[in-house]
Amino acid sequence: MPEHTRPDGLDLTRIRRRTVAVLALGQVLGGIAFGATISLGAVLAADISGDDTLSGLATAAVTLGAAALAVPLAALARRRGRRVSLASGMLIALVGVALVVVAVSLHQFALLLVAFALIGAGQAANLQSRFAATDLATDASRGRDLSLVVWATTIGAVLGPNLVGPGEALGAVVGMPPLTGPYLFTIAAQLLGIALYLTALRPDPLLLAHRLAREASASARTIAKTDRPLAARYAITAIAASHGVMVAVMAMTPVHLIHHGAELSVVGLTISLHIAGMYALSPVFGLLADRLGRIPTILVGQGLLAASLLVAAVGQDSTVLVTVGLVLLGLGWSASTVAGAALLTETSDDAHRTRRQGRSDLAMNLVGALGAIGAGAVLGVIGYGGLALVALVAVAVVVVLAPAGRR
Repeated sequence: MPEHTRPDGLDLTRIRRRTVAVLALGQVLGGIAFGATISLGAVLAADISGDDTLSGLATAAVTLGAAALAVPLAALARRRGRRVSLASGMLIALVGVALVVVAVSLHQFALLLVAFALIGAGQAANLQSRFAATDLATDASRGRDLSLVVWATTIGAVLGPNLVGPGEALGAVVGMPPLTGPYLFTIAAQLLGIALYLTALRPDPLLLAHRLAREASASARTIAKTDRPLAARYAITAIAASHGVMVAVMAMTPVHLIHHGAELSVVGLTISLHIAGMYALSPVFGLLADRLGRIPTILVGQGLLAASLLVAAVGQDSTVLVTVGLVLLGLGWSASTVAGAALLTETSDDAHRTRRQGRSDLAMNLVGALGAIGAGAVLGVIGYGGLALVALVAVAVVVVLAPAGRR
C-alpha cells in the first residue's frame, strides 16, 4: 500500500480502520439473519414438506442462492464498489425473509426454497465483506483485518438462534405463522445493514484501492504484484472443501438432535455454540495466518475439522459430545477460511483478485449446497456418525493437495 498519509490529505490508516469498523458492524447485522435461518431452516423445511430427508434442502437453498449471486455481486463490486454490492445483497435477502413468512403461511414448500435462495444473497454479501476488509490492507495486516470482520459475525450469528423464543412470542402477538416470529428481528437487522453500507462505507474501499493502484502504476512507485494462480486455486479448494464439510454436518444436526429428544431451545444453543466456534476466535487465526503462514494455518484448520468429525461420530448419541463436535467444526472452518481468504487475496494480482474472490464464493457455496443435499440422503442411510466419517474424505483431500511452504 502507499504511504499512510498522502499529499492529497488521505489518511489511509484511518480510512482502513474505519472501513473495517463499518464492515464489522454490518457483519453483526447480517449475522442475525444467518443465525436465525440456520436454526429454523431445516425444521421449517421438514415441517412443510412432511419429509425429514428434505430438511437439508433449506440450507442447500441458502448456499445455492449465495453461489448464484456471488459472481454477480463481485462483478457489481468491480463496477460500482463494495458499498453498492453489499447493500444490494442485503436487499435481496430482505425480500427472501419476507417470502419465508408467506411460504409458511401458505404451506408452500417450493416457495420456501425460493425464499431461502434469496436469503443466500445476504450470505454472499457477508462473505464478500471479508474480502472488502483486505482491499486497503497491507501484507502485515491482511489476515488480522479480514479476521476482525469475520469475528464480528459472532455477535449477530450467536444472537440470531437465541432470538427464537422471544421472536415466537412477538410473532404470536402480531399473528405470524409458527416459527416465523424470529424473522421480525431479521427484517429489522437487514434494513439497518442496508442503511449502514449506503451511508457509512465511504470512501468505498475497493474503488479507492483501484485508484491507488492506478496511481502507483502510473508513477512507477511499486513493482507489479506477482500472480500465483496455482496457490490461488489451492486456496479456493481449501475454502470450498472446508465449507462443504461444515455445512453437511451442521445442517443435519438440528434434525438429529430433535430425533434424539432434544428441545428446540437446546438445538438453538448447540447451533449458537457452533457459530461462536466459527467466528469468535477468527482474530486468533488471522494473527496465526499473518505470523505462522497461510498454508500452515489452513492445515491447523483441517486438523480441527478431523477432530470434530471423529468426536461427532463417536458421540452421536450424546448431546454434549455432538455440541463439542460442532464447536470444533466451527473452529476448523474458521482457521481454514480465514487463512484461505488471505492466501487467495495475496496470490492474485489486481487484474484477477476480485474475479477470483467471486469464484471462490461461488465454489464455496456450491460445495456447501451439495454437502447439504447429500447430507440428508447420507443421514437416512448410515446415520449421523456415518455422515461425519464420510466428511473426513474432503479433509484428507485438502491435506494431500497442500503445497510446501508458509504462503
